[in-house]
Amino acid sequence: MAGRARVMRMSVELPMWRALAGYRVLTMLYAIGFFATAHSGFVRPWPAVGYYTVLLVWTLATLPRVANAASCTKRFLAADLTVALTGILLTPFTDDPERVMGGGPTLPSIWTAGSVLAFALKGGWRWAALASTLVAAANLAERGTFARDTLHNVLLVWIASIAIGYVVEVARASERTLARALEIEAATRERERLARDIHDGVLQVLAMVQRRGAVIGGEAAELGRMAGEQEVALRTLVSGGLVPVSRVSEDSTDGAVVRVVDEPEEDAPDAPVDLRALLAPYAGARVHLAEPGTPVPMAPAAARELAAAVGAALDNVRRHVGADARAWLLVEDEPDGVVVTVRDEGPGIPEGRLAEAEGQGRLGVALSIRGRLRDLGGTAELISVPGQGTEVELRVPRRT
Repeated sequence: MAGRARVMRMSVELPMWRALAGYRVLTMLYAIGFFATAHSGFVRPWPAVGYYTVLLVWTLATLPRVANAASCTKRFLAADLTVALTGILLTPFTDDPERVMGGGPTLPSIWTAGSVLAFALKGGWRWAALASTLVAAANLAERGTFARDTLHNVLLVWIASIAIGYVVEVARASERTLARALEIEAATRERERLARDIHDGVLQVLAMVQRRGAVIGGEAAELGRMAGEQEVALRTLVSGGLVPVSRVSEDSTDGAVVRVVDEPEEDAPDAPVDLRALLAPYAGARVHLAEPGTPVPMAPAAARELAAAVGAALDNVRRHVGADARAWLLVEDEPDGVVVTVRDEGPGIPEGRLAEAEGQGRLGVALSIRGRLRDLGGTAELISVPGQGTEVELRVPRRT
């Protein structure tokens, strides 16, 4: 059964937006609380009361707007910054002039920084620079003089917002890179899984048709030749890639999108199965099976993959040693895993032959054996001595 597509969204920005929403609420309460304790010092408190009423309603009503980048539109950012700038410029008309000249807080106080940070999260450091520059100009106009503490506050907001905007841009780029890497990895895993299935079935049938056609001759020889050509073409396709990598979304408002392929649904975890039952069909007059006297429980998916790897190893014995070659299977149930050893009496594998076969697109050992064990978190070790046969040790950890 083919795997089903699954879409995952990854966004490193979501925690930042949540933090911004919390910051806006807390700073709004701080600004209102400061006014409540110092309202007697205001020369015109009622305009300030009106402003804080607007600030309270605006902050609470726009919380959904700062939930993510998609909701935080340009129109909202402009209106939000207008609220902050209005509060700054309104301060000299409501507060005590001496407190204003002495460096007292503006009406929105540190709530203004939340508006600038929204620009940074939405558009990066360039948008942050624009918003913080407008805030700086409003602060200078409110104070009416270029005081040292004003310059200090302006530079602090300007540098912090630009730094955060830059960090957001780097995080988005890293997020897209990670998503693309995961996409490639998922496609590669699916390609290897399909290649194993093809090797275990279609390629072996084509190879058999080619050999039998050459022996029978006549029209069968032509059929065998065509089967051989298709085998070569299919091996080239398998070794080159079967699953194209779908594009990774670069839409920063939704986060990077990774389109992966799930394993077949029949591989879902279920009750453990006895590995001995899956290996029993391989036993026969030419294949001797030695197994424990008690069940060897394994997860169904892992047991089937291990049994398929054993079958691929036995196919290699029949293909390269001969149909009458003898082989031995040894099953060991160890505390930390399961080990299945396949040994034959053939001439062995010459040094460098496996690498040469893989380069020719013959991926029986690379995919059907080692690929399966690698996906299970296990190992496949081949030990071959010329003239003394080949031994394949398949080891799968207890937890895969």
